[in-house]
Amino acid sequence: MAKQNVYLESKPRYEILDGLRGVAAMMVIVFHLFETYAHGPVDQIINHGFLAVDFFFVLSGFVVGYAYDDRWDKMTTWGFFKRRLTRLHPMLIIGTLIGACLFFFTDGAFPMVAQTPAWKFFLCLVMGLLLIPCGPRLDIRGWNELNSFNGPAWTLMLEYVGNILYAFIFRHLPKYAIAILCGICAIFTLDLTLGWDIFGLFPKGPRYNVIGGWSLEPQQLYIGMTRMLYPFLCGLLISRILPSHRSQDNPSGSPIHLRGGFWWCALVLVLILAMPNVGGRQGVPDGLFQAISILVIFPLLVLAGAGSVTTHRFSTKVCKFLGDVSYPIYITHYPLIYLQMGWVAKHADAPLWQHVAVGVSVFIFAILMAYGMHKAFDLPIREWLKDHWLKRKPAQAA
Repeated sequence: MAKQNVYLESKPRYEILDGLRGVAAMMVIVFHLFETYAHGPVDQIINHGFLAVDFFFVLSGFVVGYAYDDRWDKMTTWGFFKRRLTRLHPMLIIGTLIGACLFFFTDGAFPMVAQTPAWKFFLCLVMGLLLIPCGPRLDIRGWNELNSFNGPAWTLMLEYVGNILYAFIFRHLPKYAIAILCGICAIFTLDLTLGWDIFGLFPKGPRYNVIGGWSLEPQQLYIGMTRMLYPFLCGLLISRILPSHRSQDNPSGSPIHLRGGFWWCALVLVLILAMPNVGGRQGVPDGLFQAISILVIFPLLVLAGAGSVTTHRFSTKVCKFLGDVSYPIYITHYPLIYLQMGWVAKHADAPLWQHVAVGVSVFIFAILMAYGMHKAFDLPIREWLKDHWLKRKPAQAA
């Protein structure tokens, strides 16, 4: 008997995990603002902000497993994809359109912008809106990004890949199989962070970081898939393990309960993302730090966030706000970073206070813009899609 495409209401959220997602998103903005002035990954301030992506994937695997593992008897595969598209894609469209509107204002840092023909601009725009990755021949900025209007879109593409793998493969696997896959994918993470280069993909020399994943090149695709697979599978495994340990005294089933859990977890997360380069050069010490963060600390933070609760009204409001703006901030802020890069390129000799003012302004405006788009566009369009797409019943046979 065919499954009914029944709309299922969303489950209660883990407020602390929502709050931590928002903290990581804001750290990403700060990381990108300082990246404009960095000469390389060693001297970058907020040095490990790029690891927020790996943390996002742990959260994603956990949330997908928690939200959908026990619903497949009432939900079709297409119904699952429709829900994920409704949740994620509207803000991608807004972020890409913002990037397109600001594109020609960033030529100070990207000379290719002024040379972009109209056909290429609009082709890349349509592909960006549909999340079709652009190859190097369609690069219109100079960075070989999958979406030249909105750089972070590459992580959403990997998110969709993870969701597809979950729907067709991962959801069918028992916990021990997911654990085995986690172990295998952990080796790939160590391959990047410890410079093993098992597959000989990096002829210029070993790398000791997970930076990358944003272009259609063999090395970049390997980096991107590696960054997604272990964290996503680990989060999924956590979501599978917790229910078996639930009790009246421990509703979440998590072995980690912290008083003031959000604030402690947020502090640890900020310290990891802001940590200076370990060892002062690209080598094993810093790679080991990244490996420990991805393989151990981020899963522990998810366990602690799932096992702790907010008992103070202020903490609850903070987590709610951060959760609401986390994804909108992440997926819409980068066009403003392109603008900042263009301004810095044209005003490199400007007084320090002007550089600070521009950075602070971009940070504040990115948050306000994300919150406004969340309220004015994201929530209404998702509600409309829920009523007219997700809840729509298939036509009855005559």
